[in-house]
Amino acid sequence: MEHLTPRLVSWASILGEQTREQAARTARMPFVHPHVALMPDAHLGKGATVGSVIPTDGALIPAAVGVDIGCGMMAVRTALAASDLPSDRARVREAIEAAVPVSAGGYNQDVSQQHTRDRLDDLAAAAEKAGFDPRGYVGNWELQLGTLGSGNHFIELSLDEQDRVWLFLHSGSRGVGNKIAQHHIKVAQQLCRQWWIELEDPDLAYLVQGTDEFWTYVRELRWAQEFARQNRAEMMDRVEACVAEWVGAGELERLDEINCHHNYTSQETHYGRKVWVSRKGAIAADVGRRGLIPGSMGTASYVVTGKGFAPSLSSAPHGAGREYSRSRARKTFTVDDLRTAMGDIEYRDSAAFVDEIPAAYKPIDQVMADAERLVEVEHTLRQLVNVKGD
Repeated sequence: MEHLTPRLVSWASILGEQTREQAARTARMPFVHPHVALMPDAHLGKGATVGSVIPTDGALIPAAVGVDIGCGMMAVRTALAASDLPSDRARVREAIEAAVPVSAGGYNQDVSQQHTRDRLDDLAAAAEKAGFDPRGYVGNWELQLGTLGSGNHFIELSLDEQDRVWLFLHSGSRGVGNKIAQHHIKVAQQLCRQWWIELEDPDLAYLVQGTDEFWTYVRELRWAQEFARQNRAEMMDRVEACVAEWVGAGELERLDEINCHHNYTSQETHYGRKVWVSRKGAIAADVGRRGLIPGSMGTASYVVTGKGFAPSLSSAPHGAGREYSRSRARKTFTVDDLRTAMGDIEYRDSAAFVDEIPAAYKPIDQVMADAERLVEVEHTLRQLVNVKGD
């Protein structure tokens, strides 16, 4: 733990100067209490740093939640062992890619399955209760449930240290969550201009608690967080069905399950004060709370339990964290570099994934070493199959 400024505390042993400066700007916002906590995976983001925990009293910064509201991970431990798996892993990868739309613009053509309809009915009822219609943001929002997206989102089949089979995925609230976030970022910027508030960065524009704009954002934010959680659950059902068919089982038994956000806001009490805590690329890590920390597409991921370390605001990293921007990674690494890094992991061999090469990220071993005071590792997962969207 390092105190970078009186109101900025960091657990990142690898931290670029621009990232540090960006986090310091956020920490200088007058309503931050008690301090901004930088996680070991911290790197530059829009407005606020990815890998930061931002507690605010009486205000919310929409860009400090991120534009993929509710983004997070889900993992399921099955009753399968490595010895139960067929050798043809390309077959299950292709089946998953057929069952789950995996590109940035990929949507479902059919959402008539009962488990899908039940989730959509619940989300529609929640939106009505929140006082808005998601179609006002994205007309086909229902077709986005159960879709992966691109970038660092993934679906994986992995083995733990005992060769037990886990299903692991990472995604968020898709296009509808993005539109909700972008709208409220603009509303906050308009209000700050209207109130003649000078900001070091326009993406630090905020909404004041007690205003209609604030509570509208909170209601829609909470809905998008629930959409993201249900999106992961919907994809997991489909992935599970693909794996069951692959191994010749009627269905898979779930022995363990974790579903957690890492782009979200919640009300919590820290240092004696009730505040809004925005985790942008960070997971909650209160005492005993279980979470998921993925590496990159070719490195280990972790199932963890929180230690509730107060200075971190009971938080932990959400992954490895980028060291190279996507454009720099594409200029630096090649398809052959990616093939070497992936080894015998089954994945779709495509130049589209070069910017996701493990070397573009911080070493996950170092990130986990930096997080030793924040979480305890329960399980280490190693990929057999990786599915991504381009």
